[in-house]
Amino acid sequence: MRWLTPLALMMSLAMGIAAAAEEPTDDEPLRIGLTSVFLNDRAAFLERWQTYLASRLDREVEFVQRGSYQEITDRIRQGHLDVAWICGYPYVRHQQAMRLLVVPLFEGEPLYRSYLIVPADDETTDSIEELQGKVFAFSDPDSNSGYLYRRYQLKRLGFDSEDFFRRTFFAHAHSNVVEAVAAGLADGGSVDSYVWETLRLHRPELVERTRVASRSPQFGHPPFVARRGLASETRAAVREALLGMSDTARGRELLDELNLDGFSREAPALYEPITAMMHYVRE
Repeated sequence: MRWLTPLALMMSLAMGIAAAAEEPTDDEPLRIGLTSVFLNDRAAFLERWQTYLASRLDREVEFVQRGSYQEITDRIRQGHLDVAWICGYPYVRHQQAMRLLVVPLFEGEPLYRSYLIVPADDETTDSIEELQGKVFAFSDPDSNSGYLYRRYQLKRLGFDSEDFFRRTFFAHAHSNVVEAVAAGLADGGSVDSYVWETLRLHRPELVERTRVASRSPQFGHPPFVARRGLASETRAAVREALLGMSDTARGRELLDELNLDGFSREAPALYEPITAMMHYVRE
């Protein structure tokens, strides 16, 4: 009989636990994580989307919302979520724990930008350099458009965000950044272009109190990912359910409310520019 060392025994037990938790049983809901974007106050919509996906998957679906990207990222890495809609930044940071499922199509492409926004009555600012010494709102420390890109941009200019601005804060949702800038609590902010454009449709009275001062290059849109241990059959079923939304009347209605054209299957290489920025700011 071969005896295991304590370390090997611990690893064996951990692998056994992970294997046991690999696939939810048929009577358990498929858990889908959502971060706090503009969907926070749209419970009725989420219920209809949940019902639609459950009918396509022939199993119960449960949406899990949390207030920060880190909470959702940690839960999917720990196996407490099966699928999640996350930002490209945590995806590239923890790619070994996730599998790319689909990427939303926004304005016909699997891409989006970071918007630099300012109050609407600021008619002159057109670059981040002009906000030096001002108050600035970031969305989330794990957001590409709301944080990483601005750190990258400032580092290329020779600055750190803490030294460049008089004060910064995290609003922890792109919609909260828009509200902070609209209310004059910040002189500028960094937001997801998809969220800003979607808020312009659903909350025009808020968005019209801000102005887009500049737009970043395009990046891979925040993707849907699956936890690494999720069975390939389940991954494929979820992927097809999302890809097929544009092929059904109910699915297209939901996509219209999401301000999306559909979903596409993309390669991880789509997120290489985000990986490059991540490495640059860490140097």
